[in-house]
Amino acid sequence: MKLRRFLLRYYPPGIILEYDLKNGSREMKEIDLLHLTVDTDVEVLVNQIVFEEPLISEKKKPQLRRLIYKLIEKLESKEANDFYLFKILRAHILPLTNCAFNKSGDKFITGSYDRTCKVWNTITGDELLTLEGHRNVVYAIAFNNPFGDKIITGSFDKTCKLWNSDNGDLYHTYRGHATEIVCLSFNPMGTTIATGSMDNTARLWDVETGECVHTLLGHTAEIVSLNFDTHGSRIITGSFDHTIKIWDTRNGRVAHTLSGHHGEISSTQFNYSSDLCISGSIDRTCKIWDVASGQCVHTLRGHNDEILDVSFNSTGSKLVTASADGTSRVFNTMTGACQSILIGHEGEISKVAFNPPGTRILTASSDKTARIWDVDTGDCLQILEGHTDEIFSCAFNYHGDTIITGSKDNTCRIWKN
Repeated sequence: MKLRRFLLRYYPPGIILEYDLKNGSREMKEIDLLHLTVDTDVEVLVNQIVFEEPLISEKKKPQLRRLIYKLIEKLESKEANDFYLFKILRAHILPLTNCAFNKSGDKFITGSYDRTCKVWNTITGDELLTLEGHRNVVYAIAFNNPFGDKIITGSFDKTCKLWNSDNGDLYHTYRGHATEIVCLSFNPMGTTIATGSMDNTARLWDVETGECVHTLLGHTAEIVSLNFDTHGSRIITGSFDHTIKIWDTRNGRVAHTLSGHHGEISSTQFNYSSDLCISGSIDRTCKIWDVASGQCVHTLRGHNDEILDVSFNSTGSKLVTASADGTSRVFNTMTGACQSILIGHEGEISKVAFNPPGTRILTASSDKTARIWDVDTGDCLQILEGHTDEIFSCAFNYHGDTIITGSKDNTCRIWKN
């Protein structure tokens, strides 16, 4: 094995090794630096990496040291600027359902009740493509990040479609669900698609062939949330049957059923290390689960109404909950302690997200505003005003310098700082 080059990964911090095997094929290996801080002893870390990683020789130490300092520099950079309204897009004739960025953030997509998905240029605000073909609401949408060359759309017409994001060509229509598709995802490698449906099942599909690889049977009510882990070897599903299931994607079997919530599940997610996952429920709690054992590690209480969304930061050290009580709460993942409460919205918060560095939180509310919060203090730093109806979708791009908000007023707004 021969090291070709180092690549940097900013969020979460890490270094990627690109190397050649003896047979000439090229592989990648990731070194996660999830605990990197501005106080990290760089010399100790460099020595440790070189000691543990046979691909990196003593000669490479100066280069490795420079890369780690670059990651620390990124951790130190403070974003003080406010976001300003960059563009208003009158996106669709009928209400929007969802919006999502590609990884580089130069494109985003919107789904709608008008049965289409549109692809937009973030920089200019121009509509690039309209993906037509569904016979009912386009509800769930996603890019195959980090690649960004494909889009999936899940519809109330019971099908999922796979599209070329550059020219709008339709690759496959995945048929098999008995009722509406309400959630979907690509695996991290972009080779498998997962769809979740009101028919109580999830399905795994092969991107290349269009075939259904596995049907995930076991839930007794609709599946409303699903996510792959970082390696693509497991998938988590959250259901209205009050349970969460962790599945092995290789054989489609249930590894664990996570029971303990007393209400429908609204949202689920793995942390980056994929050793923990979280679930939010209408029972007003969020639970942290150990993936290997299926045991509940913490039950996070404090909200006095349904939890509608949950999200980890990029390293998994913190998580945030969004509730119908109009507040969000930031928790320490390891201790389960509530670190701050984000108070200010005058309506339910349906969507919440950390920015990539993990210093800011974005919330979308039925009070027609989105807000940006300081993670450590819980202070509201900015209110994004202008929508004339409920905001149900919001997202940061990978660099954290652009935000999209989607509203029931049929517009999408792009905000930049």
